[in-house]
Amino acid sequence: MRDQHSQRRCDTTELEKAGISVVQVTAVTPVAKMVWSNRIVLGHGIVHLLGDADLSLKEEKDLRRWLVQQALEALKSDDKS
Repeated sequence: MRDQHSQRRCDTTELEKAGISVVQVTAVTPVAKMVWSNRIVLGHGIVHLLGDADLSLKEEKDLRRWLVQQALEALKSDDKS
């Protein structure tokens, strides 16, 4: 039986093998690398990965849009790193 780490690694690589590109948005890049994520985008922080509660609504929306755009750009990349 595979451990949890192996299962996560398998899930990511199996999706890629099936032709489904994957981007992991994370605040902890070493963990994403450890589970073999091919495309990694650094999120804003652990608590508010795709936002910031200290920003105004407009600033937070702009931050979220920028992070999602980074993820979409990573999806377009053939360089899986």
